[in-house]
Amino acid sequence: MYHVLNRANARMRIFSTDGDYAAFERVLAQACERTQMPLLSYCLMPNHWHLVLCPRKDGDLSLFMGWLTMTHTQRWHTHHRTIGSGHLYQGRFKSFIAQRDSHFLTLCRYVEGNALRAHLVERAQQWRWSSLWLRANEPSKGDSDICLSKWPVERPDDWIRIVNKEQPYDELRKLHACVRRDRPFGDPTWLARAVKRLGLESSIRPRGRPRKAAQHNKVS
Repeated sequence: MYHVLNRANARMRIFSTDGDYAAFERVLAQACERTQMPLLSYCLMPNHWHLVLCPRKDGDLSLFMGWLTMTHTQRWHTHHRTIGSGHLYQGRFKSFIAQRDSHFLTLCRYVEGNALRAHLVERAQQWRWSSLWLRANEPSKGDSDICLSKWPVERPDDWIRIVNKEQPYDELRKLHACVRRDRPFGDPTWLARAVKRLGLESSIRPRGRPRKAAQHNKVS
């Protein structure tokens, strides 16, 4: 399971109108179809977006993200008549993997609750540009281009209520650290294995310069 995030360059708005959001959803749906990428959860925000994906094989994620961001950038600049004005996104996407258990549910709760935490809506399922809205409203064909894939773990029957509850600070803190450092999200045993297997040791090391050993005074 991968959480993928990308932000607009200089924190500009990517989505200013419903048309902007709908245009990205069309590109997202096309990217999923082209690469057979399972899309499990998502949330589009004014200047960034979150996706939860499940690549089938090595290389699929880079292929998917490359086509998605390039195509969306080209279409966005064409529509807004800003071709040649600079980058739309701040750089390469950020991502981290998540364990397929309750950690996956915690991650999806975080993603689908973004608009609620940002006070864009009073209830998370009211945010039109998210997977939770799709689940809550079961739109008819033509209302959305997005096709969500089945989750690897069972979704609780009261999922919408869970997403609308305030998420514990400790969960948010850990997830924000994963975003900043591309750190895998899971229990300690799984985390140690994932870090070693993927060569992500730097994601769990403390940041900053190591402390220098104390110097002993010389005895004259």
